[in-house]
This record gives sequence, structure tokens and C-alpha cells, in this order.
Amino acid sequence: MPPNRPLLLIVDDDSLVSESLSFAFAQEYDVITSHARAHALTLLRQLRQAPQLALVDLGLPPLPHRPDEGFALISDLLTLSPDMKIIVLSGQSDESNARHARTLGAIDFVAKPCDPSHLSKLLGQAQRFGKETPDTRAGGLIGESLSMQRLRLQLGQYANLPYPVLIEGESGSGKDIVASHYLHRQTERRDQPYLALNCAAISPTLLEPTLFGYAKGAFTGATSAKSGYFEDADHGTLFLDEIGELPLDLQPKLLRVLENGEYQRVGETQTRVSTARIVAATNRDLRQEIKAGRFRADLFHRLSVFTVAVPPLRDTGLDRLLLLEHFRKGYAASVRAEPFELAAPAQSLWLDYAFPGNVRELRNIVIRLSARYPGQTVSASQLRDELDQPDTIEPATSTAGLIADDLDVVKRAARQHLERSSPINLDATLELWQRGYIEAAIELSAGNMSEAARRLGINRTTLYNRMEIWTRR
Repeated sequence: MPPNRPLLLIVDDDSLVSESLSFAFAQEYDVITSHARAHALTLLRQLRQAPQLALVDLGLPPLPHRPDEGFALISDLLTLSPDMKIIVLSGQSDESNARHARTLGAIDFVAKPCDPSHLSKLLGQAQRFGKETPDTRAGGLIGESLSMQRLRLQLGQYANLPYPVLIEGESGSGKDIVASHYLHRQTERRDQPYLALNCAAISPTLLEPTLFGYAKGAFTGATSAKSGYFEDADHGTLFLDEIGELPLDLQPKLLRVLENGEYQRVGETQTRVSTARIVAATNRDLRQEIKAGRFRADLFHRLSVFTVAVPPLRDTGLDRLLLLEHFRKGYAASVRAEPFELAAPAQSLWLDYAFPGNVRELRNIVIRLSARYPGQTVSASQLRDELDQPDTIEPATSTAGLIADDLDVVKRAARQHLERSSPINLDATLELWQRGYIEAAIELSAGNMSEAARRLGINRTTLYNRMEIWTRR
């Protein structure tokens, strides 16, 4: 058997599919199979290392004819292992499902019945992408928008302080890069250990010994004493990702470490002291978790001595072009291929798209375009196939040529929207247009709210009031 073969997870409730794919890939991969979302997550939490690759069926029980469980599993797997490459399998070749799966972080979508040779090619590409595609980790966060400049300024102020930092942000926005690059590599602790633990990736019963270590005989299987993350981090940095997943009964022990550095290995009475700096991250609203009784208020206040928010990609304006260039040119150079180009309408579409999956989604889109159109010019229609925007107005009738006071143009855009998507949610559509104008005005005004209000023909108080409505929703 070849050593260190990649681990491949196959999740499909059809045993015939799982068995045939396992047989097809047994020579290239170490394969583990599962039939359902809950079972797959249980399996993964028992592994020492998460699979690098996954084939996931969308139609999983208890609703095998709907994609809900498959979508949820994609999010779960990327929470457990953000670098996992997921290819989605589906018996329904619904393009809207394909787009949404990609938005969640899947790198590709394959309709059943699956050709094993085609899947083998995709899996091989996925491995290569993981090794050779340029990442933002080496150079930190990419972007020159006001929100990114503000974030880097905050991080520069907090970097060398010994106090905890809580990083908030949506999935795929780059919280791990903030922790590793700005709060460790660019600090006085850079020569000390940097350890990262995903609190969602480990069974709740194993989290305590993993964090604090354990004594010999502390539990079945503890044949020797072992140090935990707090001890191994020494004078360095301990990054606790997905801190909102920390079990409630373990939270007081973490609070104790934050307050005075003290902890005990499982099965020991000896008190040890940690000098590691704690950085935590979450994509949950911990204030709401406190209200729901799932997170301790005192722990939240200790973790959030300093809080930074990583902005979603939709709020960073032209930064999405800088990221496009970074990934596009870097990937092409790594595989010795010509980079693709975006045609002018495609570039407008790129700037209009909200990227709900943030930088992870943008990176996966660039990977697919690089593989499919090396050295070619990508059209708007080709790009649109990669985006999750089933209910948007066609670009030709939206930002291209739409004049706010031209009723005929507006009516034409509305008619095409209604023909494609009827019935619509009128309130949500009008709010989307309003928000788009406001965000565009703020970007054009370089963050000057008085200037943005002038462009919109309203006073600054009205502008703030309308923006406040979004934050309450």
C-alpha cells in the first residue's frame, strides 16, 4: 500500500453508489464511507486528521429527495476542516442547487450517474489545487477598502498586547488568516508555537483532554500522560476557532485559564499555568448565544477584551478585483498555464456579485475558471454559470444602462425580473435596490457619509437611520 495516501470521504445513502465508488478509488485513496450527515460528522470527530477530499450526495436522509441535508453537510464539513475539497454529487441536475453548493464552498458539482474516470480527474485536480493554488495566508489579508484598512489598523494596535482577541466574521471571510498572520507571525511571539484548534472538529467528550491534557489512567485508553494545547502552546499563541461550539460545561474551565492562567490535566490535581495568548474566532453572534443560554456572558467578556470584525466580501468594494488578480495569476503561474481574462461585461458582473461564501467562494470560482478556460476570455454568461444568483436581474438590465429616473428602463428590468422569477418579494427587492444605491454612494464617497448623503439627495441622519434598519435585521 502506498504510504500517506489522501483520505477520501464518500457520503451517499445509496450503498451501491458508495461501494462502487469505494472500489473505484481504493487504489488511490484511503476511503471512508457514510450514509447520512449525522453519521459522517460522528466519524470525522473520531479521526486524528480530517479527510482532504469528500464526495457528498445532496439528497441525504431524512429527506433524500431534497438537498437540505447535503447543503448542511457541506457547511458542517468546512466548519470542521476549512481546507477540505468537496465535490457534490446529485441525482437532480438542478443548476440552482449546483450554484448554491458552490457558494457554500464545494469546488464542483457532478450529476449522477457519475463516471468514475471523470470523478478521478476532478479529485486529482482538487489535490493539485490544495497544494499549488496561491493562498492569502502568506501575505495576510488582501484589500485596500476602508473596512480592510480599518481592520489592519486595529490588528496593528492589538498585535503585541497579551490580552485575548475575539475575531468575528462570516464563514470563509479569513478569520484564520487574521489569527495566524496578524496576531502571531507579526508579533513578538512569532518564534513561539502557534497552535490552532477547531472546537467544532472534536467530539465534546474529547475537547477537555485535548485542551488541557490528561494523566495516565485518567480514562479508558489513557495509557500514558499527555500534554494538551495550553501546555504545548507554551509562550506562543493558541487559536480557538469556532469558540461558539465549546460545550457549556467546559466553559468555566476556559474562563479560569483566561482569568489567572491556571488549569489542570484531566485526572490530575496539580495546578499548571499557561502563558499562551488566546485568540478565539466565531461566525456566530455570541450575544445571541448568551441570550439563548448556550454561552456564558463572563466568558464572552473575557474573550472579547479586544474584538475585531472581518468584513464580508460584499462590503469591500473593489477588493474583489484585487483578490481575483491574486488568485488568477498565482494559480496560472503555479501550473504553468496562461491565466484567463474576464470580458468587460463579466467584470461588471464580478463587481455586482455579493459573494455570499466570501473569499473561499471567490477562490473556488477562480479555480474552476482557471481549469476550464486557461488563457481564454471568460464571458458574462460563462461566469454567471458559476455564481449563485438565480433571482437577480440580468446585468444588461441592471447596472449596465439603468438610469434611476428613466421609467422605461426600470419597467423593462422589472418585467424581465417578473417573467423569470414571479412571484417575487417586492419589499425585499426594493430594499435590495435601496441598499445597493446607499453602499455604492458610500464607496464612491470613500466612506464620507456627508458626501454619500449628498449624492443620494438625503440628509446624513436619514442615511444613518436607513443603515441602522439593516443592522437590526
